[in-house]
Amino acid sequence: MRSIFCATAVQTIHMRKTKIHFLGASGTVTGSKFLLEIPGQNILVDCGMFQGLKELRERNWEDFPFDASEIDTILLTHGHLDHTGYLPRLVQQGFCGKIIGTAPTLAITEIILKDSAKIHEEEAEKANKEGYSKHAPAIPFYTTKDAEITIKYFQPKEKDTWIDLTENIKYRFCYNGHIIGSTFIELDIFGKIFVFSGDIGREQDLLLFPPEKPRWADYLFLESTYGNKLHPTESVSEKLVELIRKTINQRGTLIIPSFAVERLQTLMFILWKLYHENRIPNIPIFIDSPMGNNVLSVFKRFSTWHKLSPSQFRAMNNRMQIITSYKETWETIDNPRPKVVIAGSGMVTGGRVLSYLKQLIDEETTTILLVGYQAEGTRGRQLLEGAHEIKFFGKYYPVKAQVHHIESLSAHADQQGILNWIGGIKNIPENVFLIHGEPTAMDALRMKIQDKYKWRITIPELFDIHEVIV
Repeated sequence: MRSIFCATAVQTIHMRKTKIHFLGASGTVTGSKFLLEIPGQNILVDCGMFQGLKELRERNWEDFPFDASEIDTILLTHGHLDHTGYLPRLVQQGFCGKIIGTAPTLAITEIILKDSAKIHEEEAEKANKEGYSKHAPAIPFYTTKDAEITIKYFQPKEKDTWIDLTENIKYRFCYNGHIIGSTFIELDIFGKIFVFSGDIGREQDLLLFPPEKPRWADYLFLESTYGNKLHPTESVSEKLVELIRKTINQRGTLIIPSFAVERLQTLMFILWKLYHENRIPNIPIFIDSPMGNNVLSVFKRFSTWHKLSPSQFRAMNNRMQIITSYKETWETIDNPRPKVVIAGSGMVTGGRVLSYLKQLIDEETTTILLVGYQAEGTRGRQLLEGAHEIKFFGKYYPVKAQVHHIESLSAHADQQGILNWIGGIKNIPENVFLIHGEPTAMDALRMKIQDKYKWRITIPELFDIHEVIV
């Protein structure tokens, strides 16, 4: 009788074993992908592209290390490319399940995937035309058609509501203030709570509300982008006033590479306020980011997700000159007047900002202002570290422009912000997995959490698989 009981118990334990596959943002910042292999359901949390170092970017071209057709559900924390940009490739490889996020997250993801596909197509066409690719022919990572097929699998869900996936698995999205629509995810798997932080926002943000905090976590998957840093207390407004005055005096151009989601809208808001308060003159401010323009429509549609009033939103947009065509991009480049240009992308990895830098980076009257995290291996990181030349489209260009950096505009919580965020957890987690950070950042955060909470910390490497019993 006892042997039958023991066999049954062992079988039950075996049936409720969950495998966690760390397929991205493990030992690095980008490419967030976490697969939960659970009895009766395979769930992928985020599906991002690798960015930065060439060896990481090349991983994007590798087949997904799990049968894509066996994945039932993808849950998205938010719409950034490093959390969603691999979706079309996964669909190409056979995924046909549900892609679930909040409505604004899916709206942002749709914009980002279509924009990214267009850039991939244009870069492949340019590489083939000018012959600077090592591949013959160069092909896009995915196409606009691939993106459109992927979007058909989207299913928007409300935040703050538990939603059943199976009898024993449910999830909910909770506001975390990183970008519009962004959340952390709570997964209840056979009564155990798995919390995926996503990218945690800041407690004091110009556009977004403070992040909510988890109250319970048996297993915590915690981002650590700024795990070793505190954001400086510099005044963004004062820095912008200083650089704009300098730009006017030099009759030059202030180029601000910007992430299209949140950062661009924040910069627009700050510049509008400075003008409204008579702190800067009526210098032309050009917004050259097709994706950023589309994101503005998401802000308009989902007004309860941010702080801007309708009147502020209208006034901010009216103050800027929104560029809508590539012809206007070149007209702006050729315009000799002092001007401010905000253009994608934030890490100078692609987008319209490359057109401006290609033409203006070798002029001493040009100022480049980097306004966020610059991943290892990106042109933004090279500029930040004082590179004397930068490669665009197969050619090197000397850097004579002055380069400045503002860290305090980051949409990520810093070390103290992360510690405050996990401070709401009432229990002692069985394990905390540090993800989405460079090694030095993760190690610093590991020591801080262990000193303060004595929690068990694991720093997984890429493609690690951890098993837990639920």
